[in-house]
Amino acid sequence: MKLHRLMFVLPNLFTASSILCGFYALSLCSAARVTPSALYQAALAIFFGIFFDGLDGRVARLTRTQSQFGVQLDSLADVVTFGVAPALLLYKWVLEPLGLGGILLAFLFLLCGALRLARFNVLAQRPTSPENSAFFVGLPIPLAAGVVVSWVFVAYEDIQTWTLGGMPIHVAAAAATVFLALLMVSTVRYRTFKELRINRKTILCFLGILLVGLYVGFVWHPGWVLVVYFSAYLLFGLLESLVLWLSKHAKQAALTELEKLAPEQGALPEDEDDDTLE
Repeated sequence: MKLHRLMFVLPNLFTASSILCGFYALSLCSAARVTPSALYQAALAIFFGIFFDGLDGRVARLTRTQSQFGVQLDSLADVVTFGVAPALLLYKWVLEPLGLGGILLAFLFLLCGALRLARFNVLAQRPTSPENSAFFVGLPIPLAAGVVVSWVFVAYEDIQTWTLGGMPIHVAAAAATVFLALLMVSTVRYRTFKELRINRKTILCFLGILLVGLYVGFVWHPGWVLVVYFSAYLLFGLLESLVLWLSKHAKQAALTELEKLAPEQGALPEDEDDDTLE
């Protein structure tokens, strides 16, 4: 009995570790004037929070200690570590010069992340929920936080001098923040990769991804590796959803055409019958 209780506590300890990472990031970003070093450490803390968040569910499944308590605790942890902490990090890093607009943009990221978690909790209760399938509905909040972290790793120093295609970095960051927020509450489907099995194909794919990361790290900067990985995941989900939508639209159009042709095809025999009777 004591061993079972210990196994029940184990996944929740990983969740608590994720909350600690988020709280530490918040403490680093709460100063009136945040140094680039503090920004980097805060981003690193959130990144470790993603690591712990990925472990708690797997540990719970391995030890067969899944519970509704763990589900709710995990969502509360996600709000802190991947909602509040990245939002404050974004504000202190690049959005603060926008004043009230920067505050509202950071809040939009947090709000959409909370809405995403609430929708996840509701849909996850349904046996046929997409959240229980091979896809997430909307960008998961830990991955949205990971995108923010990857940006900070690359440009936590001298951010005021950065431009993006001639666009001021604050404007580019504002647009990117809105984009991430909308992705979280969208119906774009992202793969969970739960169906992956260890075989030759998956090993080759993993090695290919690893080689791309090594190339990016050596040629550019190690911080760009996460930017490339997270950006590729974002684009892959968008492209796959677009392909699925086009395929569904094409099927609906084909069915509509068949429905239009069916009455005409059915009318011909009736006319022939009438001619025969005459």
